[in-house]
Amino acid sequence: MALRHAVLAALLDGEYSGYQLAKIFDVSVSNFWHAVPQQLYAELAKLETEGLISGRRVIQKDRPNKRVYTVTPAGLAELERFAATAAKPGIIRENLLVMVQAVDHISAEPVIAQLEERAKISAAKIEIFRRTLQRLRGDMDEETYLRHGSPVGPYLTCLRGLRFEQENLEWFQSTARLLRERAAARTEEGG
Repeated sequence: MALRHAVLAALLDGEYSGYQLAKIFDVSVSNFWHAVPQQLYAELAKLETEGLISGRRVIQKDRPNKRVYTVTPAGLAELERFAATAAKPGIIRENLLVMVQAVDHISAEPVIAQLEERAKISAAKIEIFRRTLQRLRGDMDEETYLRHGSPVGPYLTCLRGLRFEQENLEWFQSTARLLRERAAARTEEGG
């Protein structure tokens, strides 16, 4: 997947400025695609040049003017084309896993500390996902929302992000606990 498709998908729900798009990426898209604002602004310019989005200038009183973007029919056709291509399986590329892989030969304490820090980050993300899901479904229970609510796409990707972070949290915590127990056992054996 290219950034272009993530941007097009994020713009489907409305007309957004680059700043608003960055906020959307920060909250609802970050669980499956990361981009910094500079990348987003550059991609918006490319997409507009290619006719996949259209932009218009909005004059604001007491604030700088802004440019807002929407997906064009050509952009929607590009997303249709993209959706018809075979999706490549995701891969894990994670520095922390390299550290855990090497833990038999290096000091475990800094690795444990990072696992515990990442557990805190995952717990915070879980809370954000839960609030986002609640906001999206409003007064509906989840089953009703999944069958009849709208928009379902952002809800489903948010559910995936929630489950991903729940699994991360469990793994970070259990791995840190296991490494601590092993370190304590080695200390007892040596002393």
